[in-house]
Amino acid sequence: MFINIIEFPPIKAGKEPEFLEWFKWSNSVYKNFDGFISRQLLKVTKGGQNYVSLVEHESEKTFMAMHTSKERQEAFNKLKPLLEGKLSPKFYEVIIDTE
Repeated sequence: MFINIIEFPPIKAGKEPEFLEWFKWSNSVYKNFDGFISRQLLKVTKGGQNYVSLVEHESEKTFMAMHTSKERQEAFNKLKPLLEGKLSPKFYEVIIDTE
């Protein structure tokens, strides 16, 4: 399994509801890609409004097919005006699982 964790920069003032709607909408786009397993939005419990996204894919290959798609670029273009900075992505391969 392949994991992508994205740390979002601060959301622009007054744009948090729009950001949350964007995330729900973009999940409906991304879930249609082969290899997609799940995508969750996490919120820091203490110390601000920082958000993190956790994306699970079957493999790096299936993730990159989604990541380099025109649908992903369109979703990203809708996201950019809501943010105060740049995304900070990290990529992981699962080596031990609960199974």
